Amino acid sequence: MRKTMLAAAAMLTISSAAFAQSTVIITDPAPTGSVVLPGEVRTYVMEQNTPSVVYDGDIAVGATLPDTVEVHTVPDIDGYGYTVVNERRVIVEPKTHRIIQVLE
Repeated sequence: MRKTMLAAAAMLTISSAAFAQSTVIITDPAPTGSVVLPGEVRTYVMEQNTPSVVYDGDIAVGATLPDTVEVHTVPDIDGYGYTVVNERRVIVEPKTHRIIQVLE
């Protein structure tokens, strides 16, 4: 009986060590190019009837819009602004005009 218990314990130890070796732990997620917006920000921006402005530059996450593009604030939520550029709604950082998400 004792040999059976020792054999079972050895098998559990070996299998848990093998499992641990195949486990990948990510401590710093890879950048995905977008952020998770609070739901109320997306809802507010999508409900607004904001005229689109024409812009020849890049409309992508990380790009910075010029100061000539008017950025509207999202009421009661700091850190988020929005505008509509080339018929695309974009979420921007109000102070820097850097695009943090393009809504499709």
